[in-house]
Amino acid sequence: MTNVMRYKGYSARIEYDDQDEIFFGKIAGIRDGIGFHAASVGDLKSAFHAAVDDYVETCAKAGKEPQRPFSGKVMFRIDPETHRRAAMAAELRGISLNQWAEQVLEQAVEE
Repeated sequence: MTNVMRYKGYSARIEYDDQDEIFFGKIAGIRDGIGFHAASVGDLKSAFHAAVDDYVETCAKAGKEPQRPFSGKVMFRIDPETHRRAAMAAELRGISLNQWAEQVLEQAVEE
């Protein structure tokens, strides 16, 4: 079972509000807050598609480039010893640290 919808490269996490008896979602990974809701799964899917299409259209009218969820560039700080061990693991596999990190992250998100 999944609680994620995908459309045109955008993803949204889906939740259910038992009190209001509606499904609702918010597009993930972009700064602009875009939400949608519906009472049935079919209507929710349509509302999600409409929200994405409206967002892209609104950006075009405003002369603004729509945000894509992520650029593929990641920068974060880690303990120097962890950095050393990761670099060593990558070198021993004959790949770059970036390639190694991508593989490790990909494995982690598939679990």
